[in-house]
Amino acid sequence: MSDQTLMAAEAAEAPDVVRRALAANQDLLGALGEELRRQPPSLVLTCARGSSDHAALFGKYLIEQRLRVPVASMAPSVVSVAGAPPRDLRTALVIAVSQSGRSPDVIAAVRACAEAGARVVAIVNDAASPLAEAASLVVPLGAGTERSVAATKTCIASLAVLADLVRHWSDDPELSAALDGLPGRLSAAGALDWAAMVEAFAGAQNLFVISRGAGFGVAHEIALKFKETCAIHAEAFSAAEVEHGPMAIVRNGLPVLMLAAPDQSKPEVIALAARFAARGARVLCAGLDHAAGGVTPLPVAPGAEPLLAPLAWLPSFYPAAARLARARGLDPDRPPFLNKITQTV
Repeated sequence: MSDQTLMAAEAAEAPDVVRRALAANQDLLGALGEELRRQPPSLVLTCARGSSDHAALFGKYLIEQRLRVPVASMAPSVVSVAGAPPRDLRTALVIAVSQSGRSPDVIAAVRACAEAGARVVAIVNDAASPLAEAASLVVPLGAGTERSVAATKTCIASLAVLADLVRHWSDDPELSAALDGLPGRLSAAGALDWAAMVEAFAGAQNLFVISRGAGFGVAHEIALKFKETCAIHAEAFSAAEVEHGPMAIVRNGLPVLMLAAPDQSKPEVIALAARFAARGARVLCAGLDHAAGGVTPLPVAPGAEPLLAPLAWLPSFYPAAARLARARGLDPDRPPFLNKITQTV
C-alpha cells in the first residue's frame, strides 16, 4: 500500500473547498436568510444519513443556540418503509444534507415533506442529483469528486455551509467574522500533528469519543471514522450522559478521545477527562492546554468562535485516522464491505 492516502489528500482540500462554497453561496444564502427572518419556521427538521447526519447534528446546535428554533432529526424509514409521511409541515423548514443526493430513503422523505408543504433546502455535493431535484432550494457544496470511501472534505463543507446558513439567517456579525476566517483556521488545523492518537490507539479494539454541545455531532463523525477506516468499535457519547451506564466499562486501558470546545462546557469535559484517567483509561483530549492528571493533550488551532471550534477538529483528525488505519494494516480509502453511496431504503 502507498504511504499516500486519498482520505488524507481530500481532507487537505477542505480549506479551499470551504472558501469556494462560502463565496459561491453568498447571494443564495443571503436571500434565504432574509426570507427566514421574514417568515421564521416554527420547526426545523433535518434529513440525512451517516457523515451528513453528523453535520446535521452540528447544525442543530447552531440553530437552536443562535436562533432558538427547535430542530429535530427525521427518521427517513418512517416514510420509505413504514409508509407514514408527515401531514402538515407548512410552517417547517426541512434541511436535507447529502454528499451524493442518491440515498432512496432520504429522497423519499424529502419528497414527502415537500408534499406536506415544507420549505426544503438541500445541501448536496451533486447539484444534479435526485435529492436536489426534490428540493425547493439547492445549496451546492462544490467539493468536487471524492474518491475515498470515507467522506472528509464533503463533511467539512457540509458543516461550514450549515454554519453559513445560520450566519445569514441570524445576521450575526460575530459568527460572520468567524466564518470569514474559517478557511485559514482549517488550514492551520490541517498542519497540526495528532501523532499521539496514532500511537495511543494503534492496538485499540474499543474506544469512547466524548464531547458536548456543538462538538457532539463531530464526536459522532469521529467515532464513525474509527469504525469505518480503522476497524475500531468506537462510540460517541455526550459528556453529560457518559457518567451513567457507560461509565461502568471505563477501566484500565480503555482508550478515550475527549473533545473540549472553548465554551461553557469545557471545564466539565476536562474534569471528566481527569476522572476517566483516574480510573485507568488512556485519555487524549483536544482542547486541553497542557498535559494534566494523566491526560494527553492534542493540539487545536487557536482563536475559534466557540460554536465553530469543533469544525476545525476534523482537518487534524482525518489524516491521523488515515495513518492509524495504515498502522493497523488497513487501507482507509477502501474499507471492506463498504461503498461510497449507501442505498438505504
